[in-house]
Amino acid sequence: MLRPGTFALTLLLSLLTALGPLSMDMYLPSLPDIGRTLNAPTLQVQLTISSYLFGFAVGQIFYGPVSDRFGRRPILLAALVLYALATIGCALAQSIGALIGLRFLQAVGGAGAIVLARAVVRDIYSGTRAGRELSLMGAITGVAPIIAPVIGGVLQIWFGWRASFVLLVAFAVMIGSIAARLLPETLREPINTPYSLIAMGEMYRSVAVHRGFLANLAILTSAFIGLFAWISGAPVVMQSAIYNLSPFGFGATFAVGAGGYVLGTLIAARIVMRFGLNRMIGMGTAIMALGGVAMAAVIGSGLPHVLWFVGAMTIYLAGLGFALPATMAGALTPFPDRAGTASSVMGLAQQTGAALSAAAVGAYLGRSAWPVASVVAAMGCLSFLVWLLTRAVRRAH
Repeated sequence: MLRPGTFALTLLLSLLTALGPLSMDMYLPSLPDIGRTLNAPTLQVQLTISSYLFGFAVGQIFYGPVSDRFGRRPILLAALVLYALATIGCALAQSIGALIGLRFLQAVGGAGAIVLARAVVRDIYSGTRAGRELSLMGAITGVAPIIAPVIGGVLQIWFGWRASFVLLVAFAVMIGSIAARLLPETLREPINTPYSLIAMGEMYRSVAVHRGFLANLAILTSAFIGLFAWISGAPVVMQSAIYNLSPFGFGATFAVGAGGYVLGTLIAARIVMRFGLNRMIGMGTAIMALGGVAMAAVIGSGLPHVLWFVGAMTIYLAGLGFALPATMAGALTPFPDRAGTASSVMGLAQQTGAALSAAAVGAYLGRSAWPVASVVAAMGCLSFLVWLLTRAVRRAH
């Protein structure tokens, strides 16, 4: 079994967390081809993103409270089995409706990986040490959105869109096998109250009324809405007549932006112990606001090259790399005995906001990048504003 504090455990938790961005980003270069082969309009193809995000949100409702009672390992392994089966279904789907439904089930399974990886971190660490661990995990996980679209673009060119889902099945089987053999059970004291919907609701209520948690949650949700406006809208914007990139060109360009996130998390992991969570969040949200305003300026001024558009998002993502791990650590720290439940509430809010963002952006995408740029700019500025208004609340908790 892997021991707490080792890089091997950090790597395994990172791979589990990476399942989410891999499932989201690897098939992005294939969105136009999915529409063509399944005879579906852009809005329906975009629903494969929204259904995944809603499934991710729904799945997170249950994993946290259940794992707080029965342990992290068995619930995680069951979630990975569901994910693998649904992903096989995605690879075999013959209609856009079937793909939308199977993406929902894929996400319900995949949600367990990220919820329980965060819960394991809180089982072992707290405070700035948890922030450092989440930053290291973010740096490793951040490689996923860099390489996933590139791999997806290559698979699309050579084998078609189904190949991405085949590779995701193989990845899930690999990390599931490693977790089954090496992941220790980190839940020290399971909750022993009777299991019921009323008891689960009370656990959620105890987390949701915590003012410090809510302050961090507001920043997380705002940041994720901006992120998923980019994730859902960028494939259409950059592969349409606006920028006219090939699937591989889109993947490579998308990877540039993701590199900003990796850089941000690497820097954050080095300095979070010195500056503390609150200042890290402040620096991160300020950089996000700068990136969002820069993107709006790029579109408003009509700068034609795609790298201006991507460069602005790279700034936003670098700020996200600063703010996201610190905000997660701040949200989880007050709940050593309910880390799974807190992680579920956090994930539910994030993914619901992200799903609504993806659906709204998909509905307004056309011959302009404004649906993406306006949301990214608004959410970057809102995240910074929330940080300014809630500094005292987070310091008090």
